[in-house]
Amino acid sequence: MPNKPHTVSARKSGPLNGKVRAPGDKSISHRSLIFGAMAEGTTTVTGLLEGEDIMSTANAMRAFGADITRAANGTWTVVGVGKDGLQTPDAPVDCGNAGTGVRLIMGAAAGYALTATFTGDASLTSRPMNRILHPLRDMGVTYKAAEGGRLPVNLSSGGDLKPISYTPPHASAQVKSAILLAALNTEGVTEVIETTPTRDHSENMLRAFGVTVNTRKISLPGMTEGDSISVKGPAKLTATKIDVPGDPSSAAFPIVAALITPGSDVVVENVMMNPTRTGLFECLTEMGAYLRADNFRKSGGEVIADFHVRYSKLRGIVVPPHRAASMIDEYPILAVAAAYADGVTIMDEIGELRVKESDRISATMALLIENGVDATELKNGMRVRGGAVAGGATVKTHHDHRIAMSALVLGLAAANAVSIDDAAMIATSFPNFFEMMRGLGAEISE
Repeated sequence: MPNKPHTVSARKSGPLNGKVRAPGDKSISHRSLIFGAMAEGTTTVTGLLEGEDIMSTANAMRAFGADITRAANGTWTVVGVGKDGLQTPDAPVDCGNAGTGVRLIMGAAAGYALTATFTGDASLTSRPMNRILHPLRDMGVTYKAAEGGRLPVNLSSGGDLKPISYTPPHASAQVKSAILLAALNTEGVTEVIETTPTRDHSENMLRAFGVTVNTRKISLPGMTEGDSISVKGPAKLTATKIDVPGDPSSAAFPIVAALITPGSDVVVENVMMNPTRTGLFECLTEMGAYLRADNFRKSGGEVIADFHVRYSKLRGIVVPPHRAASMIDEYPILAVAAAYADGVTIMDEIGELRVKESDRISATMALLIENGVDATELKNGMRVRGGAVAGGATVKTHHDHRIAMSALVLGLAAANAVSIDDAAMIATSFPNFFEMMRGLGAEISE
């Protein structure tokens, strides 16, 4: 069960100093459990992010028949269902707050002859699922959903889906992944066409599990270029070993904290450098950040590096809209960096943020404005003029972990303390956030 709500405050801190290791990547952690559960054989996972969202995915895959255990040394073992396939769960599958988890699991389950009801917490049940359900329906799945295509969703499949070629109306790695997972048990070639590239973690991991994934550039109407990603089913997943790289979305918080706190000098190790995830680092560099990546190596099929970060005088920028897919979760913390930058930062065409754990555009604007920042909410974006930050407010987090952590980082350089109404949900993605930040010297107190 989630922790009880509790308030936390962050106040102006001295220089942040030290070396920390980024927690395991959330996207890779979800996929390692889901893919391992579907595979033949035993998959071992090291470096798994042990946040509440990932534990919800582990419990969900156990409900479908996989055997998932954790050893004392932190290594996870996933005994896949293999040829037996995922089974109808005995009870509704509670995915907690895990948006990635529920959407990918619905895709995985769709390829088997089963019926399952998916539910979640108050935040997850408010989020739209039609973007997953519509293409699965085109493949032959039937479902019943709450009003607006929301959870709870009862999904039923005969396990005899038909292949499709599908172009998602919105750039979404979750939609792409759900379709590819369903296609693994489908006769023929299933294709997803992307007009805007999205995270390719599923493609990389499918290959690690022995599945052939074809990607190619294609011409689209209007003389534009897109990407075709396809798999030919049925395709067998074979168990493998996974070492989860560090999460760039989580690394963003200590990185931005160091950039805005005078005198700071911090190293953040083990950060995944997949180009579909590094948009924030590009933005911060353009803003004048001292942000140096080195010690490049490979882990779990992904390139990782260590970041050396120092306090920097930042300047406002206009964020290119095409960069959104590579940093969609990082806009709240980028807005915090913008609050301390000279000039104006504009982040537009990011309407996807309105259907995250909260309406992250409105929540981020409230976070800034209530703490004295000159910020304007756009129809599908944000405009932030940087300068001195007064602080002094208690931020409503809307049960959103990224809003909560962004607000606390804002407080580290503000004139007055910044508080949040609830810190419990931070454990969903970053269970050692407080330990890490306090270890660097951040003044964060309950």
